[in-house]
Amino acid sequence: MNPGRRPATVGDVMTRKVVAVTPGTSFKEIVRTMEQWKVSALPVVGGGTRVVGVVSEADLLRKEEHREDVAPPVVADPAAAAPDKAAAVTAEQLMTAPAVTVHEDAPLAQAARAMALHRVKRLPVVDAQGVLRGVVSRGDLLKVFLRSDEDIAREVRELVMAELLREAWRSLDIDVAEGVVTVSGLLADRSLVPSVARMARSVEGVVDVRFDLTSSRV
Repeated sequence: MNPGRRPATVGDVMTRKVVAVTPGTSFKEIVRTMEQWKVSALPVVGGGTRVVGVVSEADLLRKEEHREDVAPPVVADPAAAAPDKAAAVTAEQLMTAPAVTVHEDAPLAQAARAMALHRVKRLPVVDAQGVLRGVVSRGDLLKVFLRSDEDIAREVRELVMAELLREAWRSLDIDVAEGVVTVSGLLADRSLVPSVARMARSVEGVVDVRFDLTSSRV
């Protein structure tokens, strides 16, 4: 494998030009900003650029969901009551905090797991101090699957053939079609199949790995 190549990280695919709101941003301004930038969630930054929360379309829709509800009971000490997002008017009242974030050097798999676990579509990308550096979305994570079949095949060959099967160059072929890797040809030692599959799947852009092998004993 090319020693200069490293696995893609969040910093490789994230969007660096990002819009954010402050805790005091009004409900309507949040809606206008989402519409203008065509996004479904916005980081909330305080103290300059430090991410303190995230406000999403789901947070905003709480107001519409409860439009026909009866008025909530009056609380003697509003500061002591949990914030009701249906009655919220600012980003601070609406946002989910603390925000689920990720660092630029995180592997793509880590960002994907965080999105799945927390059921979010976008993650603010922050540095060690929590300062906003960008945003990574589901669509950004899928960019690795835009690699050409030729590029994927070349890297799989370099990784699998050169590192693991140096003597198999003349008896094995690796082809890629629509991201699906097919390893075909002669492989006497079938115990290598799991290792070959694991290494091929580690290449970014690989959708699946299949085998069409023959044995020297056949």
